[in-house]
Amino acid sequence: MEPILLLGLILVGLIAGVLGTLFGLGGGIIIIPCLTIIYGFGATEAAAVSLIGIIAISSGGTAFYLRNGIANVRLGLFLEVGTTIGAAAGALVAAYLDDWFLMLLFAAVMVFSALRMFSSAGGTDGRNPDGKHSYHDFKEGTDVRYDIEHPKGGFAACVAAGAVSSMTGVGGGVIKMPVMNLGMKVPIKAAAGTSSYMIGITAFAGSVVYFLAGAVPYVAAAFVVLGAVIGAFVGTRVSKLMDFASMKRYFSVLLLFVAASMVLKVVGVL
Repeated sequence: MEPILLLGLILVGLIAGVLGTLFGLGGGIIIIPCLTIIYGFGATEAAAVSLIGIIAISSGGTAFYLRNGIANVRLGLFLEVGTTIGAAAGALVAAYLDDWFLMLLFAAVMVFSALRMFSSAGGTDGRNPDGKHSYHDFKEGTDVRYDIEHPKGGFAACVAAGAVSSMTGVGGGVIKMPVMNLGMKVPIKAAAGTSSYMIGITAFAGSVVYFLAGAVPYVAAAFVVLGAVIGAFVGTRVSKLMDFASMKRYFSVLLLFVAASMVLKVVGVL
């Protein structure tokens, strides 16, 4: 592979690392389209590289989020059980539903979540001075306290997130984030840290399958991982500088981008 193409893979990983770490999305929404459209990778190879990149992004981001008490480990493990159940169920249901229907449904959910997220940017972001959980916000220089509301509803929503993720191939982080922030009243920075922790578990399990099947293009994966590690480092530093209102607005834009990409797939543009 030519040097310029290898540098491009590093850039792809870097961008995915920044966005993935900052918003707890993993970066698959950046890696997969770039590899399939620009580099001409097959869907299986792109997915394999994406999962390995997500492991690198999650590892870099989670180390920061755990070290600073931002990620809620117990909440992450609880919701990850629901995501796993949903992923298994989604793989079975997908055979009976048309792809275009699933993608349009997914896009509609993303648009709704984006509008809700944007409109709530001026609120309290789920903060509760008497909350049981807390983390230190570097931007504000204070400890942020919060409670976790509607855990059963959040678990059910993550089951749906896992199902949609397995049926459409899009990472469940874009659903888990709104679920935690809007539904369970977890501040967006804590939600991002928790989501980053969760997606690493899921990506590791999936990547093992691709390794055993010999479907991993190792050169491409290595350069994407290099960029992803750098991007994860940058993303954690950017997180320190952002306030929650800006994060919610930027995340809303990212959700609309994901929704638009789904619609473009349906009409055959991507």
